[in-house]
Amino acid sequence: MTTDTVVERVRALTAPIVADLGLEIYDLEMVSGVLRLSIDTPPGQPSGVTLDNIALVSRLVSRELDHNDPMPGRYTLEVSSPGLERPLRTPQHFQREVNKVVSVRLHRAIESRRRLQGVLLRADDRGIVICLDDTGTEMSVSYDDIERARTVFVWGAGTSSDRHTKEVAS
Repeated sequence: MTTDTVVERVRALTAPIVADLGLEIYDLEMVSGVLRLSIDTPPGQPSGVTLDNIALVSRLVSRELDHNDPMPGRYTLEVSSPGLERPLRTPQHFQREVNKVVSVRLHRAIESRRRLQGVLLRADDRGIVICLDDTGTEMSVSYDDIERARTVFVWGAGTSSDRHTKEVAS
């Protein structure tokens, strides 16, 4: 059984559990005997995943996997949130993060650049368009050219830390 088949079987078993809790599967991968399930709140939610969410999903998914045994051999289940600086591996990940700052590393240089950072303007099934921080120009990149990508957390005026600093300074 291939890793892709195992992941799809696990996704089919776990998606309803995660959805019933008002959450989404952000990512699911099997690497070296570790089944990594990353959960998130739907886009636009005011708050993120809590430790209680992670514990509950871990318990429920573990029970479901023990009952249905969708994969051969031993494995370790890891349940987590994708975090503030989340990895972007699929077109859906990129589409979810449009208008946010991303960092992209390319397999090979394009226009003499191997690393890109800027605002993700668009994402479709073929690739992305990013407005580069350093030049302000738009650059299109195919998913095939992306080695690694993640969101970049940017402290902004909307953070409580910033509000506190402004109030103290007043």
